[in-house]
Amino acid sequence: MLAVIINAIPFPDWISPNVFSIGNFSVKWYGVSYIVGIMLALFYAISCVKNREIWIPNGITRGNAIIPSKQNLDDLMMYTLFGIIIGGRLGSVLLYTPEMIVNDPIAIFKIWEGGMAFHGGFAGVCAAVWLFARKTKIELWRVADMAAVGAPLGIFMVRLFGNFVNQELYGRPANVPWAFIFNSDPTSQPRHPSQLYEAALEGIALWLLIRLATHKFKALTKPGTAAGIFFLGYGVFRIFVEFFREPDAALFGPLTRGMSYSVPMVLIGLLIIVWAQRRPPVAPKRLAEPDAE
Repeated sequence: MLAVIINAIPFPDWISPNVFSIGNFSVKWYGVSYIVGIMLALFYAISCVKNREIWIPNGITRGNAIIPSKQNLDDLMMYTLFGIIIGGRLGSVLLYTPEMIVNDPIAIFKIWEGGMAFHGGFAGVCAAVWLFARKTKIELWRVADMAAVGAPLGIFMVRLFGNFVNQELYGRPANVPWAFIFNSDPTSQPRHPSQLYEAALEGIALWLLIRLATHKFKALTKPGTAAGIFFLGYGVFRIFVEFFREPDAALFGPLTRGMSYSVPMVLIGLLIIVWAQRRPPVAPKRLAEPDAE
């Protein structure tokens, strides 16, 4: 055990959870990671809208479908921001710490202290996408695809600059050469840096997978495909990482909470992809921007 500890990587002292501090005021990487992640997702979605080639289908179409404009995407960002914050916090409380409702209800609103659940935030984003599609009359799966294409970039930022820098959601004890000793771990054991695994898989790998589908195989011409890939990809990657991540709540039988909440995503993602791929493609319809002049 001593040799394992010596070979482990101590969490770097120069990594601070604060971006900067002035007296008692501080800006946390945790909050910044959400804002920057959402902005990256927005900019990438806008770049996809500008790429006309990926929207042109091959073969006979079943009609036209509106491509969200830059203004639409700006508005969608605000919807998803509220969905992430409200859904993520409520999900964390209801799915992982329901006792907080009785023991310390005021703490529910202290989001700056951490405690955001992905699956709750995901549900919040789904609700935001539905409300936005209903308001704008843009096809639901068009909106869902545009939320999905850049979402992994946001996940990457939160896993790396939120969870890893904050030394939370670390992995199970490990004897691998890249194991970390986290200062927040009361046992001081070498552990898998599961936050980095999630940043790499749920973030970068999933983004590349969706990009391959949209830019190589024109997935955006069949609305729902990109969203389905996100559902499926995140669910598979999250289930895999759960084998290395320290469970943060009581198990559901042999499954961790993360596994249990991700299995439905895998099944739903598969169904969405099959459904979307069996439908004929749609032709792009662009709306003029309000300030096009």
